[in-house]
Amino acid sequence: MKKIIVLSLLVVPAMLLASTHADGETTRYMLQTGRETDFWPRVINFTIWVSLLYYLIANPIKNFFQGRSEGIAGQLNEIELKLQAAKDEQKEAQLRLDESEAKAAQIIEDAKKEAELLAKKIAEANENELKLMGKQLEEKMLFEERKSAREAIENVLSENITNDDIMLDSAKVVDIISKKVA
Repeated sequence: MKKIIVLSLLVVPAMLLASTHADGETTRYMLQTGRETDFWPRVINFTIWVSLLYYLIANPIKNFFQGRSEGIAGQLNEIELKLQAAKDEQKEAQLRLDESEAKAAQIIEDAKKEAELLAKKIAEANENELKLMGKQLEEKMLFEERKSAREAIENVLSENITNDDIMLDSAKVVDIISKKVA
């Protein structure tokens, strides 16, 4: 209903102003109003038209721009929250990186210490093994010396002394065998 009234208020002045003659005769407007120009009534009509337009369109336009500004403010707040969350995540990631670097340095240090201990253990084991091998070599050499001495004695005895030359009784044989076994 409001729109019909406003539309009629806009159309009626336009119809009144459109009734001019272009042939130079005294116009009907001149006869009715006594003025030659209709500048001031047009200004008044324009003012009325602008005020009606403002009355009808101002609130929707205000609401549109207010909603738009609230939407933009909401988006900005959301972006700021995301930015803050990203900064917090970056700080956490940096802390985890620093912790990881510290752990890596500790692991490297522990590995170096462990490598030194292993090297010492290996060196000690090698030294012990060398000593043991030296002792085994000495024992083997001693054994070989005894063996070669026995063989030499046996050769000398077997060539020069025969079984007939040695008189052994059973007690001496048992004594010799027990010495050999022991």
